[in-house]
Amino acid sequence: MPSIHDAESSLDRDIQPMPEDLLVRLKERGLLDTCHARPAYQQNDYLAWIGRGKRAETREKRIAQMLAELAQGGVYMRMAHPASACDD
Repeated sequence: MPSIHDAESSLDRDIQPMPEDLLVRLKERGLLDTCHARPAYQQNDYLAWIGRGKRAETREKRIAQMLAELAQGGVYMRMAHPASACDD
């Protein structure tokens, strides 16, 4: 599954780096493939949003939201996203 960091990414905006601690958390929770299955713009938006957090508490809250939304499926930035709904 392509990530925004693959050469195949079609984003026109700056591609945000994946922080190492976030990569570890995604792997620990088995969510890395789920993250990479999301559209490139969503992956990039999550990373930019997390990166804009000025305080550690804000950054942690945003990471927690991202992980929860990936685990739940069907949600992106607290908005319905049916294309990413989990098949149960």
